[in-house]
Order: sequence, then C-alpha cells, then structure tokens
Amino acid sequence: MSYEAFKDNTLGFTTRQLHAGYNPSEHFKAKAVPIYQTAAFELGDYERCLRLFKYEEEGDSYVRFSNPTNRVLEKRISSLEGGSAAVSLASGMAAISDTFLTLAKSGDNIVSVPTLYGGTTTLLQKTLSQYGIEGRFIEDPDDVQSYSKYIDDRTKALYIEALGNPGMNVLDVDAITDLAHSYGVPVVIDNTFATPYLFRPFEHGVDIACYSATKYLSGHGVNIAGIVTESGKFNFRNGRFPQFDEFYEEFKDWIDAETLEKEIFTKRLRITYLTDLGAHMSPQTAFYVLQGMETLSLRMDRHVSNAQKLAEFLDSHEKVTEVLYPGLKSSPYYELAKKYFPKGPGAIMSIRVKGGRDAALKVLEKVRIFDYMTNVGDAKSLIVHPESSTHFGHSAEENAKAGVYPDSLRLSVGIEDIDDLIRDIDQALSD
Repeated sequence: MSYEAFKDNTLGFTTRQLHAGYNPSEHFKAKAVPIYQTAAFELGDYERCLRLFKYEEEGDSYVRFSNPTNRVLEKRISSLEGGSAAVSLASGMAAISDTFLTLAKSGDNIVSVPTLYGGTTTLLQKTLSQYGIEGRFIEDPDDVQSYSKYIDDRTKALYIEALGNPGMNVLDVDAITDLAHSYGVPVVIDNTFATPYLFRPFEHGVDIACYSATKYLSGHGVNIAGIVTESGKFNFRNGRFPQFDEFYEEFKDWIDAETLEKEIFTKRLRITYLTDLGAHMSPQTAFYVLQGMETLSLRMDRHVSNAQKLAEFLDSHEKVTEVLYPGLKSSPYYELAKKYFPKGPGAIMSIRVKGGRDAALKVLEKVRIFDYMTNVGDAKSLIVHPESSTHFGHSAEENAKAGVYPDSLRLSVGIEDIDDLIRDIDQALSD
C-alpha cells in the first residue's frame, strides 16, 4: 500500500482538503475519520503517562486536552493554511478569546480596527477590560501609518478581519504586517469570511489566523466551532512576551526544540488556556467540520459567483442606495480585493435600503428564500438586520464606523440557483 496523500503538502488545495492529516492505517484503516467519542484514553504505563503530561509524546489522555478526531482537523487546517500548528476550540469566540489571553495579560493592550464583528468589539471594549487588558481602536483603518500612534511597549497584538463584518472593507494586509513587525508585534486575523481558499494570510505576513469554523469551513449550519492556527514564523521570544520565555524554559527539556520554536503560540494556548478554561471542541463537532471542509473549495467558488452576480444586480436597483461588496468596481476596496482575493472577495455583502429602517425591516418580512438569522457562511442564503442583532447595543457612532446603519441589511449569499436569489431579493424590495 503506497497511499501517502495525508502527508504530502505539495498537493493542490482541493486534494489536501480531502486527505491532509489523516492516515487510515493509524485508525483501523477506516477511510472516513472516526469519531473518538470517549472522555479519556488509557495511559498505558507510568512512563508513558509522564511523557504525555510533559507533552513530550503526541497522544491523548483526557479529551479536554486533545482527541484523535480533533487532531486530524488541526493537521488539515494547518496544511490548507500553510501554518505550523492549530488548536480546535468550542466556538469562534473561544478561539478569539483564548488567542487574546495567550498573548496579553493585565496591563497589556490589543490594537484593533473598528470594522469588526460586534461580538469581538464587545470582547475588546468591555470583557477583556475586566481582566486588565485594554482594547484600542484605530480611528481610520485605511490609514495604515496612523496605526503607529496606538502601539506602545505593552501592545501584544494587532487584530484585524480579512473582510470586515458587515461592511466588507478590505485592509492593506501587507502594509499592516510590515508596520506591526517593525514594532515586534504579531498580527492576528479573523479569516472566517474568506477561508484559506480565498485568502492566504500567512503568505502576507500574518502570524495567527482565527476562524469561526461554524461558518464556511463547516458550511451547513449544523455546529458551533472555532480554530486557531499559527504561521510558525513569528519570534514570540523577542523580549515583548515574557510569558513565552517562561513557557519555553518550562518545556524546553521535553518538547523537541524545533517544534517548540515553531508552535510555541499554539502549544501555550493548548496547554494553558484550552486546558484550564475548557473550551474544547467535541469530537462530533470536529467530524462535522471535517465533512464540510471536504467540499470547501467547490462551495466557495459557487458562493463567490452568486455573490458577484447578486451584488451587480443590487448595485443598480432603484430601492438600494448602497452595496458594500469589494467585488464591485464602484467599491473603494476593489483594487485591494483584486490583490488579496484573486478568487473573489467572499459571499457576504451589506446593502442600504431606500426608506430607512422600516423599509429594511419590510425586506426581512418579504424574503422567501433568504432566511432571517444571524449566522453566515451557510450553503443556504441568510439575511439579517445588523443594528438589531450582531451589533445590538453599540452606539450609532460605533456602528457607523463598522458600516452598520438603521437601513443596513447583511446578506450571506448561498449556493442556490442565482436566478432564484435575484428574484427573491427583487420581490422583497418591491412595494
């Protein structure tokens, strides 16, 4: 038997999304990844127990730390991302929260842009401040040079989204990573809307990528999941992160030196925050994400094609005052989108409806295919009013910075027949 696709990272993206990280010979030759539905594993003997708890040996003891099903998912996303390692978590917000806690401690700050998912904004503004971590928001995310005035000696990350939620703005990632690295600061990106198929963050200098795997990676709206990956290229022992120096000293005699250098961020996240705070992804969920990822590239091609056609239709619709989608030539982010998203800038868009909030809410009542819910990235088309849901409780000024207005609707364009989607939105916008 010469099957080796599971370890060949030179294979194409679509081939690796089916094979990477899983060797059937290590799992009773089952072709599908098994679900290891157990709370714990036999330790074997005393010496192996010590090796496992020193993280000297890759293996499993208690499922809050790791699980073979999850490990396949982590290896697969690392392969698709071109990173060194990954950690699977219970939700996208768990992935972001544990990332921030791994990087920062009381007295530190995270610098970010205002064009974020509302839940992340709340985390940075309110929740982390209770633990002494400050969230700092850049006034103009398009003015990269202005970022410098927000960065100081206690800045532990610069956090951005690949595609802003829901304004779909595109940032100059190359310029941002160059600036952050000049200060010795890592760049963290939420790549949920783009996926590693549409955007390659590590190829543009990004150091850590977070995902709500609930969305496109899973693709079918059946589970809540999060993933964090690291590039393996950032030097976390550059003097800015004493906690990583301490971690290195603790584990250098047990974990292979090269592995520890390249995976120090994900190792610390797993050993400290995943273990202590307990937001582990269930193996059943990992299985669902793996199933979804097998068709990721195929779905994303259809998502993008539909979104582009729908955006072009809406851009000339008499009842729509603005379409926020970077695939449109009228978008201020069109040129950046061509640079960073050669396969297309995702399938989320925001529209502003003529007639204000009442007109926008009427669209929600009239759609027949688009479903009214807060999720995105489903194979099925979804629609929501961000002001009253994803960005609820934020001030009008904060919402405006994120591209959210009373007359805004966010559309997550699915893979249905595009003619049906166009007809549905058209009739919903009609009087």
